[in-house]
Amino acid sequence: MPTHLIHRGLAKKNFKENTLTSFRYCFEKKYGVETDLHCTKDNKIVCFHDFNLNRRFKINKKIKDLNYLDLKKISRKKRAEIPLLSELLKASRNKFPLLLELKPIFSSKNLKKLLHETKKCKNCALISFQEKNIYNLSKSKTKLPKGLLFSSTAKIKTIISKSKKSYIDFMILHKDFLQNKSLSMINKPVYYYPILNKKEFIKYNQTKNLVFENL
Repeated sequence: MPTHLIHRGLAKKNFKENTLTSFRYCFEKKYGVETDLHCTKDNKIVCFHDFNLNRRFKINKKIKDLNYLDLKKISRKKRAEIPLLSELLKASRNKFPLLLELKPIFSSKNLKKLLHETKKCKNCALISFQEKNIYNLSKSKTKLPKGLLFSSTAKIKTIISKSKKSYIDFMILHKDFLQNKSLSMINKPVYYYPILNKKEFIKYNQTKNLVFENL
């Protein structure tokens, strides 16, 4: 995996998160991206952050309760069309790294679909806050790297303990842990998120493995 990736494809403030337009701009600038994955009612894998549409589109409907064509219609009307994972993979052309976050716990059917869509991806890694997703992926014998996410409220003892699990290849921690000396006990790569602006990026740029936005 690379040193730095752009969070939700937000290279600049004027971009809309997790859209093909924002992703393609990142690729033009030679950056990989981090994005979030959900499954629709008809089992399509889409790039979208939230579990529902309320924050982005002021519509109180959940991704999992909508068929993809309905979701596409809603988001296109709001000029922020939600892309399929397959569209992102096509846009990346296997040249740019992708950090793919599984937001809900994926069913076995949707995990198989995810692995089928990413089977030719040479620069993908799969991550989740849900350890069950990572464990289930390890049982699939996928060769894609797998990372476990932690929020700012996680306990350092828990993080260190989880890092020892054989099915976890790397860790993704909130930037609040950047100065924590106990991380020296982790013998795996560690990524940090979210570096929110250019000032923070300059501050932490000597640190490897940043997930950043709004430069």
